[in-house]
Amino acid sequence: MDINYELLKIFNEVAKEGSISKAAESLHISQPAVTQSIHTLENNLGGILFIRTPKGVILTDEGKELYSFIKEGINYFNNGINKFMSLKKLDSGTLKIGSSAVISEHYLMKYIGLFTEKYPNVKISITNGLTESLTKGLRNGALDIIITSLVEDKDIEFNELTTLEDIFVGNANYKDKKYDIEKDKLLIQKEPSETRKNFDNFIKDKGITPNIYMEIVSHNLLVKYTKNGFGIALVTKEFIKEDLNKDLFEVKTNIKVPKRKLGYAIKANSIPSFATKEFIKILNNKNS
Repeated sequence: MDINYELLKIFNEVAKEGSISKAAESLHISQPAVTQSIHTLENNLGGILFIRTPKGVILTDEGKELYSFIKEGINYFNNGINKFMSLKKLDSGTLKIGSSAVISEHYLMKYIGLFTEKYPNVKISITNGLTESLTKGLRNGALDIIITSLVEDKDIEFNELTTLEDIFVGNANYKDKKYDIEKDKLLIQKEPSETRKNFDNFIKDKGITPNIYMEIVSHNLLVKYTKNGFGIALVTKEFIKEDLNKDLFEVKTNIKVPKRKLGYAIKANSIPSFATKEFIKILNNKNS
């Protein structure tokens, strides 16, 4: 049996108020419209729902049984709508972000700060990992958005935000000197970091064999070893701004590594949550 939801909503209001007139006032419709709706519902169900009295209406035994279910259903509907509107206004909800640790620290923090300032009630979850694991998180719904280097995957939609430049640096002992990466000691991140992947692809095309002296997982730890004079290192320029020309100095080498793209990625052909859409707006507002 297909019963119009509006009839059930009117029935619920009449049962709650115990009055046709009060229900009409609450629903902002006329009393005849309420009366007609109750008659229609009774005809559709094939039974009487209310007994009319001088003081209003009271439910029949059958009406009481129906009301016990309908009021719960109406409450669920209303709670669902209220929750949806709360999410839409970003008074609640979650935002699940994925990125590498170094991007989280040196790039993402600013934008998360802007987002939380504007929407303090949205809970944020940050997952750090390699691009491969982060894209997997996008596919299975564990993540809403990831901030990473270029992703070429039919299931992932990538949108460029900026470019990153990887440069060779050393401490003051290496300042104003030229180095040959095939001869001099080179410190570099371990595979499969995006910096390393970009570098490996570049030297493969050029037929270069670097003298890799030390491989380190963490970009921040790589910077510390470089400051302590273990050799020259390939690091991301945008992430060492505070140290550049103070504790670290760009050194001249026989190669220049091409820039790489940094952007956000979401699952292709999906509808982002309200929180994700708003975060993307903040990411795209470079001057915010």
